[in-house]
Amino acid sequence: MIAKSGMRATKNHVAAESREKLVAMQNGLLAALTDLHSQLKQAHWNLRGPGFIALHEMFDEAAGEVTGYIDDVAERIGQLGGLASGTVRDAAAATPLAAYPEGLTEQAMTIEVVSTALAETAKRTRQAIDDADNLGDQVTADLYTEITAGLDKTLWFVESHVG
Repeated sequence: MIAKSGMRATKNHVAAESREKLVAMQNGLLAALTDLHSQLKQAHWNLRGPGFIALHEMFDEAAGEVTGYIDDVAERIGQLGGLASGTVRDAAAATPLAAYPEGLTEQAMTIEVVSTALAETAKRTRQAIDDADNLGDQVTADLYTEITAGLDKTLWFVESHVG
């Protein structure tokens, strides 16, 4: 049953007012991660040039990792009694990331665009660690720490392709 606030009743020990704020915050992160995933796939599909295969495979692997983060965040929203807003339309309406440039195939610019999207998403998850902790939810803070570590590692891999 859905409560008036849009939250489901749960025996989860995180305070109800904190859970509502956490769900809103996590839906924002879900939008960013969904957009990041689509940008990584766009880079994977359209990249051209001499370093193609290494970058092609790296972007695909990174997109797979982001898929896991998306699932983890959406499931955490449910654990807190919320509803995940995870459609492509939801993501497009709420993403904080810059749009992926249409027609981009060139390697150096692709690396720049992808690294910027990764860095922005990691910046937001890093801030969310503190926000979740301040709201009394160390489990969500730990989840964000894990996601941020993964995003930082992927950013390092992508930036390592810059001469």
